[in-house]
Amino acid sequence: MKTCRRNRAQAFTLIELLLVMVILTILAAVVVPKFTNRSEQARETATKTDIANLEIALDSYEIDTGKYPSTDEGLEALIDEPSSSITNWRGPYIKKGIPKDAWGNSYVYKYPGDHNENGYDLYSYGSDGKSGTDDDIVNWSDDSK
Repeated sequence: MKTCRRNRAQAFTLIELLLVMVILTILAAVVVPKFTNRSEQARETATKTDIANLEIALDSYEIDTGKYPSTDEGLEALIDEPSSSITNWRGPYIKKGIPKDAWGNSYVYKYPGDHNENGYDLYSYGSDGKSGTDDDIVNWSDDSK
């Protein structure tokens, strides 16, 4: 009889196991959304950094050639010399190729810009991949938001 009591005292009851599972579920419900938000923040930060680096490359291109690449030439003009009559091209201005945004989409480049009339528009469609939504990451300031 003593061995039966010893085994019974060392075992977990179903209630104790359920209680532990409930506690773990509550902790997961609190912690997982915080990590999810952090990864989205990291993607946004990486995309903003890419845009800043592309702006530096575009400004270097403009200093050397006297103009920004046209919309048709696009960001590829930072890597390969355009076939148009460009003088003083000293590229490539980007070493590792044109990056994609953190969601795997191409950056949108437009010169002359719709929002930067004396410059260019450079932006990412953000996580939803759609233009004109609140998650777009852009190189202009929008005072209407």
